[in-house]
Amino acid sequence: MYLARIFVTLKPVVNDPQGRTILGSLKSLGFAQVADVRAGKYLEVRVNEPDRSQAEALVTEMCRKLLANPVIEEFRFDLIDA
Repeated sequence: MYLARIFVTLKPVVNDPQGRTILGSLKSLGFAQVADVRAGKYLEVRVNEPDRSQAEALVTEMCRKLLANPVIEEFRFDLIDA
C-alpha cells in the first residue's frame, strides 16, 4: 500500500485571484517581505497496490481524469510506503 501526497497548482500563466487575496492580506498584516503567493490543493490518497510503478500509474491517471484540470492546473505527487 502507498500513500500519495498530491499537490495541484495553477499553471504559471493562469491568474490566481485567491493567491492575490492572500498576498494582500499578508501585506496588510505587516508581512511586507512576501513577494508572491500561489494557492493550490493538497490531497492524500491511499492506494492499495503492491507494485510501485502500478501505484504511480494509478495516481497519475486519477490526477489527469479528476483531481487536476489539465487546462489550467498542473500536478505532482510523492509516493510513500504506507
